[in-house]
Amino acid sequence: MARKKSWRDMSKGQRISVVASGVVNMALLVAAQRSIAKTPDANIRGKKGIWRAVSFVNFFGPVSYFLFGRRRDSALVGGSPAKR
Repeated sequence: MARKKSWRDMSKGQRISVVASGVVNMALLVAAQRSIAKTPDANIRGKKGIWRAVSFVNFFGPVSYFLFGRRRDSALVGGSPAKR
């Protein structure tokens, strides 16, 4: 069985990739958690508690929340709020 690479065994490019993916993952997690907190219950599909837990699942949790967990507002047209 092959030995796992330690931080010292990685090249500079590999280290940068690991740090960058960690930063992206944390940014998505924070964005999902803030969105869940600020979004009314009626605009979220399912329960907020479930989506909070799902958002902690690596990269896929926050992405799935943004794709499937939020209801789309019918007042939005073309990505901008409709004038009232």
